[in-house]
Amino acid sequence: MDDSHKLLIDIAAASDLSVLEQYRVSALGKSGSITALLKALGSMDPATRSTEGPKVHALREAVGAALASRKEALETADLDRKLATETLDLTLPEPDQPAGSVHPISQVMDELAEIFADLGFAVAEGPEIESQWYNFSALNMPENHPARAMQDTFYLERQEGEDEAKVLRTHTSPVQIRTMESNPPPLRIIAPGRVYRSDSDATHTPMFHQIEGLVIDRAIHMGHLKWTLETFLKAFFERDDIAIRMRPSYFPFTEPSAEVDVGWSVERGRRVVGGQEGWMEVLGSGMVHPRVIANCGLDPAEWQGFAFGTGVDRLAMLKYGMDDLRAFFDADLRWLKHYGFRFLDVPTLSGGVGA
Repeated sequence: MDDSHKLLIDIAAASDLSVLEQYRVSALGKSGSITALLKALGSMDPATRSTEGPKVHALREAVGAALASRKEALETADLDRKLATETLDLTLPEPDQPAGSVHPISQVMDELAEIFADLGFAVAEGPEIESQWYNFSALNMPENHPARAMQDTFYLERQEGEDEAKVLRTHTSPVQIRTMESNPPPLRIIAPGRVYRSDSDATHTPMFHQIEGLVIDRAIHMGHLKWTLETFLKAFFERDDIAIRMRPSYFPFTEPSAEVDVGWSVERGRRVVGGQEGWMEVLGSGMVHPRVIANCGLDPAEWQGFAFGTGVDRLAMLKYGMDDLRAFFDADLRWLKHYGFRFLDVPTLSGGVGA
């Protein structure tokens, strides 16, 4: 039995990976037997090299294949052994401090959904990549409207077969249009989600979160809107001294339109929502424009409604004392451990939506 045949038998019988590695080094290592044969080919005359060369290369291929095959078999056997013998005791008690925590945005989203569910609102969702019709035109924004400018909107590359480029939605208002098109009134929905605008500083980021509300019914008026917003803000900030004021404004998709300010006061040297020492703007709102209602196939002479929208990130900052919006998206575990919420802090109106 020649040495090469014995080597193949030894490799096939290797008992573990360390023994197999020894065989590999002794055969294919820098000073290995097969490596020496390959080096010797250079000193042979052409006739001898043409005869011995194929034999040496074939041996190297055979040894390499045998090593790979045995390695795979040993690794598979080792994994099977571990799966058969190693266990995880699922009855062990959980650690006192769980490693994970709920992001403040997720927590506030849950708080908002809980509040509006109690007011009879359903949650509606829509795509983040939108057509310009849903994002602008159906909302009474003409082609020359400033909101369509490249410095505000992220436009995607127009694909073959598309009449115009799609956009990353700049607000969740397209969800309102899609809901009115696909569901008969009356409607009461909130539309939370991610939105995108080309802006970045301490209070603005290119991607942020909004929640918008929509009510469509007969004989809806501004009084319904004001009561809804007051009820929502009192429940969210968990204070009865919430005061709001509505200032005339302009939005293309509502008429009349109003900016909503909430009163604030100073407590322990920090500005908090509640009282009337000063005012800050938190919401945009108004009665849905008749053209928007008509664009959705409804008769504005029969159906009226109101809409409102606010930034979820801004609400979280106001309620939980955060001063820089960019930290929400930095993925800093130290920040999340400080501001994050326990997974058992489920918002309920009876127990208080805040954690």
